[in-house]
Amino acid sequence: MNINTQIAKTYIITNKKLTGVAVAGVVLGMSIYIFMNSMLLGFDKASSKSIFKTTPHIRVYMDDEISKPLVSSNGKQMLLVNPKIVPAKNTIINPGLVISTIQKMEEVEIVTSQVNANIFYNSGKSQITGLCSGINPEDADRMYAISSTIVEGSLGALKGNPNGILIGSGVSEKMSLRENDYVNITSSKGVNKAFKIVGIFKTNNSVIDKTKSYVNVLASQQLLKEGNVYVTDINVNIKNPDDAEKIAMQISASTGYKAEGWRQANESLMAAQRMRKIIITFVSTTILLVAGFGIYNILNMTITQKINDIAILKAMGFKGNDVVRIFVTQAVTVGVMGVIGGMIMATVIITLLQHVYVGGDIGYFPITYEVTKYIQGVVVGMVITFFAGYIPAKKAANIDPVEIFRK
Repeated sequence: MNINTQIAKTYIITNKKLTGVAVAGVVLGMSIYIFMNSMLLGFDKASSKSIFKTTPHIRVYMDDEISKPLVSSNGKQMLLVNPKIVPAKNTIINPGLVISTIQKMEEVEIVTSQVNANIFYNSGKSQITGLCSGINPEDADRMYAISSTIVEGSLGALKGNPNGILIGSGVSEKMSLRENDYVNITSSKGVNKAFKIVGIFKTNNSVIDKTKSYVNVLASQQLLKEGNVYVTDINVNIKNPDDAEKIAMQISASTGYKAEGWRQANESLMAAQRMRKIIITFVSTTILLVAGFGIYNILNMTITQKINDIAILKAMGFKGNDVVRIFVTQAVTVGVMGVIGGMIMATVIITLLQHVYVGGDIGYFPITYEVTKYIQGVVVGMVITFFAGYIPAKKAANIDPVEIFRK
């Protein structure tokens, strides 16, 4: 330990109260920084997990076409028409070829077709509007983990029963339906068909649970009076959901159909997520900066109190750089103690919150130990404490000992 470090240690020990206040400020700032950023990441993961229960990473479908004016070869307009949606079936032509094209892409994990139909659930005098999705049970389960949401019956029973149906828990409660009961469905095309309830699922999303149901693809095609090649959607899951928009552009270019990433399909949720990120990042960083100002003020007070000591040190031959090292060492020491204490406190807070049940489709409080956030907190905390010590130290280094002795 050199003389500069010994002097810094002496200042830390002799000013225990000021040192304690500075350390406490860093502990509080560090713990809140780690906690809030870990919470932000946990919220994002929980939000994405909730979205992926019913939404694929990429949806491929036939987009509505707008009619365009006819133009002659010389560029003169020959016919004007009002822009309207061109009447056409929203079906994917040759879905088998489209699916095989998508499956050849390296980033793709799961591809499955789907047929969506707007329906009415009928049971006695009760009638509820809803959405019926025709699926391939095995592929859909791999994509949405449907089996994990089933509270009655099983997904396997749907595969073995061409007239089976899985209904949401909200539909079940409203119409007093249970497993092995029958429900009559009327499609938007006027087709009536009775289905046997082989299972009830609960996603804890009230909108989905009160409207949605799953049947086999063939049954959904029959409800729409379509053949067995009729497909409204091709759903795709990829290895990294964050690349959905980029892969969607490649799929659209390869197939000619509209490919929409999950972020585009949930723009309002993504906007709320971005706002939450900005607010939490601002608040947590501000708290760390406040802790840094606390260290700055404390070192300023120390310099004021020790101004005679600094003058004597410089008169004895200590250089300005030596004075800087003394006070920067003091600041960094406070920062190290605060960072260690902050990490411990953040870990305690996260551990406690992990056992708090918030309900809904979230379950327990969505927060985990995020190593990257701990590392970010350490780096940011040490940088702030370093400069909080360096600025007043530079001021102390410029003190003229002769002026001090004259006073």
